[in-house]
Amino acid sequence: MILLVGATGDLGGRIAKRLCAAGQEVRCLVRPATDDSPLRAIGAGIVRGDLTDPATLAPACDGVDTVIATATAISRRLQGRSPASIRDVDEVGMGHLIDAAESAGVRRFIYLSFSGIETAVETPLRHAKLAMERRLKSSPMEVVIVRPDAFQEVHFSPISRFDMAAGKVSVIGRGNTKARWVATDDVAALLCAVALEPDPPRLIEFGGPEALTKNEAGTLAGELMHHRMKVQHMPRPVARLAVRVLSRRKDGLASALGAGLTSDLSVVTWDDKPLRQRGIIPRPASDFLREQARATAGS
Repeated sequence: MILLVGATGDLGGRIAKRLCAAGQEVRCLVRPATDDSPLRAIGAGIVRGDLTDPATLAPACDGVDTVIATATAISRRLQGRSPASIRDVDEVGMGHLIDAAESAGVRRFIYLSFSGIETAVETPLRHAKLAMERRLKSSPMEVVIVRPDAFQEVHFSPISRFDMAAGKVSVIGRGNTKARWVATDDVAALLCAVALEPDPPRLIEFGGPEALTKNEAGTLAGELMHHRMKVQHMPRPVARLAVRVLSRRKDGLASALGAGLTSDLSVVTWDDKPLRQRGIIPRPASDFLREQARATAGS
């Protein structure tokens, strides 16, 4: 049995659909007040619990062979829907899940981190993810740490102030550093493959097939929308200051700004080979932008 922690998120939902479609027995940890009907509809089992409630995690792990942990508080924190901090969920809560999995005799634990974490800008999310990576290194379980590059659907969307319809793009830093923006569905496919393959590597760091800067993405968006995108840059020193000031009061926003700044500072050393090795044909970021332009034009 596979326990999926984070199934009600976009990535987790895609993982659940893939695993259930493949005939795998999937159990999803779902918070008590969260709607589980989409997961039940695809045949997933449900166990009610919360990373911030350690007592609920032992029953969730009972009889489980593999855990896939993609849960994070950042989206709900950004939307103001969670009183629990990133530290509460991504560090303390995830630590309780690891403890419960070890006690239950779980064989494999797959943990979602992010690319370039060692040199990333310090944020509440980076601190929590790195702490969990270090915690897992001492685990008796078969641990697989998965580090994807930034998600196309998040970073090229209005929520990240990349608004193709409005013709506005916000760039943290100079915007001339290439990233390998990756499709969420490609990440889901890789996580599912890793859950089932006999001997996965202990660390998988990867991105999409296309190296593209944020400035190049903005220029392409303007061409596709047939109007020039208005680009606003946040200087690197301002972004660094904002991350430090906001880390305690608004940890979600601080972590999002830090992720953008990290993308502007980090030199990509990974590629899409881990996807292609598993038969996954990754979607280029430019194809995603074209899809968004068509959808905007048709709306």
